[in-house]
Amino acid sequence: MTQSLLTLFSAGIWWVIYSSAIAVVPALIVWLSLRWLEKTPVVFNRAYLASLLWALAAVLTGGLVIAAQHGRAPGASIFTLPWMRASLVADMVLGAWLVWWMVPRVDARRVKPTSACMAVALVMVVAMVVGTAIRR
Repeated sequence: MTQSLLTLFSAGIWWVIYSSAIAVVPALIVWLSLRWLEKTPVVFNRAYLASLLWALAAVLTGGLVIAAQHGRAPGASIFTLPWMRASLVADMVLGAWLVWWMVPRVDARRVKPTSACMAVALVMVVAMVVGTAIRR
């Protein structure tokens, strides 16, 4: 009982540590793209917080990727599964909502929803390109 609790606690700590390290690159992409799209500065620490929460959810969703590849032929695309595509869309909607809800401009207004969607789309394009390049 104690060992399983310690294992769960350790996994939770590593989940937060890895997610906070992973969230730096999306936060920079979100921050730079929002500065460009909104034509006014945005708050970086809030962009990082939104990216951190999004990365925490994405790492949990990444478990679905690992579960989806179990028992499948090596090299088979995971995007042939409809629930995997749906989880990717849900992850993007969550990211856009977090960016829109949490990242203010310096004049204390929210960023536009279209800007938040574009920032999330840029992060996903970079992630797909890097993921494709690493896999090959």
